[in-house]
Amino acid sequence: MLSVESLQAHYGASQALFGVNLQVNAGEVVTLMGRNGMGKTTSINCIMGIIPTSAGQITWEDQVITNRPSYYIAQAGIGLVPEGRQIFPNLSVLENLIVAARAGPSDSDPWDSMRVFQMFPALAARRHGLGNLLSGGEQQMLAIGRALMTNPRLLILDEATEGLAPLVRQEIWSCLSRLKGDGLSILVIDKNVADLARVADRHFIIEKGETVWSGQSEALLASEDIKRRYLGI
Repeated sequence: MLSVESLQAHYGASQALFGVNLQVNAGEVVTLMGRNGMGKTTSINCIMGIIPTSAGQITWEDQVITNRPSYYIAQAGIGLVPEGRQIFPNLSVLENLIVAARAGPSDSDPWDSMRVFQMFPALAARRHGLGNLLSGGEQQMLAIGRALMTNPRLLILDEATEGLAPLVRQEIWSCLSRLKGDGLSILVIDKNVADLARVADRHFIIEKGETVWSGQSEALLASEDIKRRYLGI
């Protein structure tokens, strides 16, 4: 579905990405890992058209989307749960969901507010509460629900469980497992290797803006050298 080849990007005169490669196939959960500041969020922002790509190619379902505008990429079927959640603080939970609503394929079970509330019962209880009154965990659930309301074929989560309590993290991982079971393709950034290994099919690690390793969960868990060298574990 998604192919990123030799991706490069700059912030002004400073080069941030030097050659990022990754692929996500239909129905897969794929991770993008690396230490802080290695280019994970920059890679996601290039995919989403938030920052320009200076070299390389991004292909979505056999269509080149390199440097296409963000609205085009969202309409093409890629949903983003951004780092820091970025919900609308002065809108209610329900309004945050409705503002992102986009019709899904006619032959599917589309995401709507009621389906999101079934996935996250805590949000149902707070549906009329303002976004800035939610806990961090509730805000992350809302950010995921908002992205699902676009009825994406690929869901991207940047720092899926950062700063969340352990019980909330487990709820997020359980959510991703259910979405995988429904056949949704997922690309996720996170630091919890053990949790990622349980839900993901393949992993890509970047170091200083370049893909340096890729493989399946079994290989990642078995390699103490890879985890120590690139993930600081």
